[in-house]
Amino acid sequence: MAAAVVWRNGLLLLTQRPPGGPLGLQWELPGGKIEAGESPEQALVREIREELGVGAIAHEVLDVDTHDYPHGLEVEVSFVRCDLESEAFTPSAAVHDVLWLAPGAIDLATVLAGDRRFLGRLAAKRP
Repeated sequence: MAAAVVWRNGLLLLTQRPPGGPLGLQWELPGGKIEAGESPEQALVREIREELGVGAIAHEVLDVDTHDYPHGLEVEVSFVRCDLESEAFTPSAAVHDVLWLAPGAIDLATVLAGDRRFLGRLAAKRP
């Protein structure tokens, strides 16, 4: 999995998953699965275009973390700093809502578990 770390004036971009399923309506850093043959950076450029309808420029991998979900899914997430070519989002059905928040203002209980440790470390550095 790859997750985009997108900043705007000290605020971090979060997207909300659609209702339904065990992870419905949880917030997450935008991104998704890394397809065969893709780097995390390439996956994010594709995922941002698919989910938000805008271009992205992927930079360096900031961190890599793993998480085992109770429903049996084990994920390794690469957190990649990204810039967006536009904020004129046209969200796909995979995105219920979009929000910009300071890391310290994010309620980690509402965020996908796989993103929580990284977001907690960010909040400790940049409240």
